[in-house]
Amino acid sequence: MRTRTRRSNLAALGALALAGALAVTGCSSSSSSSGSGGGSSASAIPTPTAVASLAALVPPDLKSSGKLVVAADASYAPNEFKDASGNVVGMDVDMAKAIAQTLGLSADVQNADFTSIIPGITSGKYQLGMSSFTDTKDREATVDMVTYFSAGTSAAVKSGNPDHIDPTDLCGKKVAVQTGTTQADEIKNTINPACTAAGKPTVPNDGDKFDLQTDVTQALVAGRDQVMLADSPVVDYAVQQTGGQLQKVGSTTDTAPYGIVVAKNSPLTKAVQGAVESLMANGTYKAILTKWGVQAGAVDTSTVNGATS
Repeated sequence: MRTRTRRSNLAALGALALAGALAVTGCSSSSSSSGSGGGSSASAIPTPTAVASLAALVPPDLKSSGKLVVAADASYAPNEFKDASGNVVGMDVDMAKAIAQTLGLSADVQNADFTSIIPGITSGKYQLGMSSFTDTKDREATVDMVTYFSAGTSAAVKSGNPDHIDPTDLCGKKVAVQTGTTQADEIKNTINPACTAAGKPTVPNDGDKFDLQTDVTQALVAGRDQVMLADSPVVDYAVQQTGGQLQKVGSTTDTAPYGIVVAKNSPLTKAVQGAVESLMANGTYKAILTKWGVQAGAVDTSTVNGATS
């Protein structure tokens, strides 16, 4: 998972539309973009009002600016991606907006390379990182993580599984993953050492790594790779949006919480955690997940730095 889930994401329908959707998102820049829509029934999401006790926790400089700058790698549909108009949309984007509104602020969601987001948080460029980050002990050493979702790693192959891929034995298979994810780490640190120990060929290149998840999906659709590994909601969405070209294989593994990235020991951490719990209580959280079809990943509570590994 994008560790995105221990990462350990096409707005058009049909097979022909996939290539166009991938081109739009895969060639996007990291310029600022925010927007709404891109899912279904945006009107189904209630607009939360500011909670005074939580707004009081917002640092004075943010309160005076009136906005939260939130970074997301907009290539990971349905969690964060660009719609046909170039707006950054998705589950994480709607959550960021709702969190900001609960804190009496507005959200400025900016597209950023996944691997640049945590450094951007620590340098003060962004206030929040919401990009399907898995909460891990390693991350908690440098930033705070506020949990809000649960996901695992899933595998997808070409429809019909022509290469007879068994996701429990990927030795020697061409595997596509996004750079910086836990799936990429899993291949390098766990899968390939196990293949070597068993006397089997390893996954070539420690996996074919791409900066954008849309390029990962395209590599599989085009047949350049035999299987892709990504977060469970991302794989489910890719299967849906590729018009029958892909299918999920095996079970979801390594389920772990996503965390909102906040600067270490920031007073904003408690404010964000409180906002997430408020959204859970008032129904906004459930409405957002349902809009994007990812309600299976709902959690009941939000914790700060609750990673177990």
